[in-house]
Amino acid sequence: MRVKVSELKEGCILIEDVMSLTNRPIMPSKTILTQELIQYLHAFLITEVNVQRTLVNGTPFIPSEIIEEEIVEELSEHHLAFTDLFLEAVRDYKKEFSKWQSGFQLDITKVRSILIPLIEELESNAGEVFFLHHLSTEKEYLYQHSIAVALLSAFIGKKLKYNKGDIVQLALAGCLADCGMAKVSTRLLNKNGALTSTEFEEIKNHPIYSYKMIQGSNLLRDDAKISIYQHHERLDGSGYPRGAQKIHRFAKIIAVADTFHAMTSARLYRQKQSPFKVLEMIMEDSFGKFDISVIRALQSGIMNFSIGSKVKLSDGEMAEILFIEEKSPTRPLIKVIDTNEIIQLEKHRNIFIEEVI
Repeated sequence: MRVKVSELKEGCILIEDVMSLTNRPIMPSKTILTQELIQYLHAFLITEVNVQRTLVNGTPFIPSEIIEEEIVEELSEHHLAFTDLFLEAVRDYKKEFSKWQSGFQLDITKVRSILIPLIEELESNAGEVFFLHHLSTEKEYLYQHSIAVALLSAFIGKKLKYNKGDIVQLALAGCLADCGMAKVSTRLLNKNGALTSTEFEEIKNHPIYSYKMIQGSNLLRDDAKISIYQHHERLDGSGYPRGAQKIHRFAKIIAVADTFHAMTSARLYRQKQSPFKVLEMIMEDSFGKFDISVIRALQSGIMNFSIGSKVKLSDGEMAEILFIEEKSPTRPLIKVIDTNEIIQLEKHRNIFIEEVI
């Protein structure tokens, strides 16, 4: 919906590039607005913008005046609907997490009801998992991460041709892998800066806490329970809590989903990174730690972005995808829009796709 800039509040999400006198946007679509960014819009004399109906914290944005209801293409409508569902799920999960921090017992049925609508939406909008990083904020990261890991795990499970029952259990395990964080000191969870070695050792206990919170549930299969305990284990034995190398198939999936979302998200100590760059980093820098078939299953999702898709490159140029090779989907053949130059990204390792537009 299009509203006056004077109506904006912190947490509004742009759904259209904000243009000024230049050909490039001064603020791109999907930006989460802060007070500083709202002042920036005022400084550029921007009077109207198009924003999502839901704030990043999952609550509705209700301005006193709507200039017009934006007419969007069907694809954009699906994206906006998925975003609303995701933000609402994060809001509801946060409420459950707060209960666990207060000592309430974990309700698997409630968590399942939060996840199922999103899992069903993935059936027709699988590519949305590559846009979740846009919604990450430092303040809400812990809750966004759990829902995102659930969806990424479900996505990978579907790519690996798991049945529906396995996918639901996998998503639940992905979501609840960090439920034990509710038993970690809030001082550590909210710390703005690097953890000390002692503090990190405490954080490393969260898979144990998570397992203890769910071990008595008869709504989670043993597959899910084991994977919650093992989701930080690595194939080379470098993980925790036990340094195991024999890891359950569900845990291998959650490990990749967890790492991928963490690396693409805004954190208290790091800015968000491109999912395309992160996938390459996982393949190259973490070789031997993760199951290759799982990484490739996630990577294959990029093939959903068809020939003709517009992308933003790491050097700021806009380009069009001309051809995608299955062996390297993050590095297709592209054409730079301003110059018509044809570039094979596989041969230009200093440039990568920053975003699909």
